[in-house]
Amino acid sequence: MTDILIDAAFDSGNIEVLSITGTTARLAIRKDAQSDFYQWFHFRVSGAAGRDLTLKITGLGASAYPGGWPGYRAAVSEDREYWGRADSSYDGQEDGGTLTIRYTPAGGLVWFAYFAPYSWERHQDLIATTALAEGVQHRVLGHSIEGRSIDCLDLGNGQKQVWLYARQHPGESMAEWWVEGALACLTDPADPVARRLRQLCTFHVVPNANPDGSVRGHLRTNAVGANLNREWENPTPDRSPEVLAIRGAMDETGVDFAMDVHGDEAIPAVFLAGFEGIPSWTAQLQAGFARYGAILQRRTPDFQTRLGYPVAAPGKANLTMSTNQLAERFGCTSMTLEMPFKDNDDLPCAAQGWSAERSMILGRDCLAALLEWLETSAD
Repeated sequence: MTDILIDAAFDSGNIEVLSITGTTARLAIRKDAQSDFYQWFHFRVSGAAGRDLTLKITGLGASAYPGGWPGYRAAVSEDREYWGRADSSYDGQEDGGTLTIRYTPAGGLVWFAYFAPYSWERHQDLIATTALAEGVQHRVLGHSIEGRSIDCLDLGNGQKQVWLYARQHPGESMAEWWVEGALACLTDPADPVARRLRQLCTFHVVPNANPDGSVRGHLRTNAVGANLNREWENPTPDRSPEVLAIRGAMDETGVDFAMDVHGDEAIPAVFLAGFEGIPSWTAQLQAGFARYGAILQRRTPDFQTRLGYPVAAPGKANLTMSTNQLAERFGCTSMTLEMPFKDNDDLPCAAQGWSAERSMILGRDCLAALLEWLETSAD
C-alpha cells in the first residue's frame, strides 16, 4: 500500500510529520518562532483519493489552549474555496493529547486547517480591490519585522474616528474574513448602512496587523515571538513595530470607537470583551459598551452575552492589551470581538461549524449595530 504524502511548505502552513504508514499519520504542530505557543495547523495530504485517512495530531495537552480541543472538528477542503468540517475526536490521554481526524476525500488532494485560512495572497487581493472603490484611500502605516506592509484602508468623511483591526493573533483567520465582510459592506454604493456610516464616520481598517505570523503559520505571535496584543503599553521597533505603527496612526487621528477582531479556541460562541478595570473607567463609558452589545445581540442571533471572559476588577485592567489601552488612552468605546474556532452552539452548523462565510456576515451585522449605536447615542 502506497503511503500518503503530507506537506505544509506554503503560506500559513504548519505541521511536522512524525510518521506515516499507509493512510495513517502521526503529526505534531510546530511552535511559533521564539515562543511556546502552538495550536494552528494547516497542511496538505496527497495520494488520498477515495482512501480512509486517519490523521493523529499529537502533543496537544501542552498546546496554547488545550481546552479548545474537546468538541473541536478540523476544517477540511478539497478545492481551497469551500471549507467544511471533518470527523474529529480528542483524547487527552493519548500521546500527550491527540486530535484524531478521519476523512475520505473524493480527489487526490485535501487540505486540513485549524480554521479556514486567509492567505497573504488573498490579503493582497482584498487591499487591491478595496483601494479601487470610490472614496477609499490606502496607506502603509509601517512594516513588520520581516518587511511586510501594515496596510490601512481609510474611507468616509464623518467626524467619528472608527478603527477596525484584525489578526493581531495570526492564527485567528476568521478575523480577516470578518474584515472582508465589513469592507464589502462599507464599499457597497447600494448599501444604505454603508452610506450613512460613511457620512457619520471616518473609518480606518487594518485587515492584518500581524502579517509575518500569518505567513509563518503562527498561532499567536510575530516573527520574534511577540504577542502583539500584549505590546500596546510600550511597543518597540525591534519587538513590535506592527503595534508601534498602528498605535502611532491612532494617535494622529484620535479614536472614538475601536474594535479588535479575534477568535477564541474554547468558547463556542460569539462574544465581546470590554475595558472594565481601566484606571479612568466611568459608568458612562461602560454604558456605551453595554449598549453596543445589546444592539448587536438584538440584530443577530449569532451574538450572545451569556458566555465570555471574566471581567477585570477595578484598576486591574491589563493596559498592554489594545482594548484596554485605547479606552484608557482616548476615553473611547473600545472592544474585542471574539468568534469561535468550533461552532456557535446556539446555532450549530454540522457541515461547517463556525465558518468564513458566517464571519463575513457578522462583519456587516457589526457595522449595522454601530450605525444604530451612533444614531441612538445621547452624545
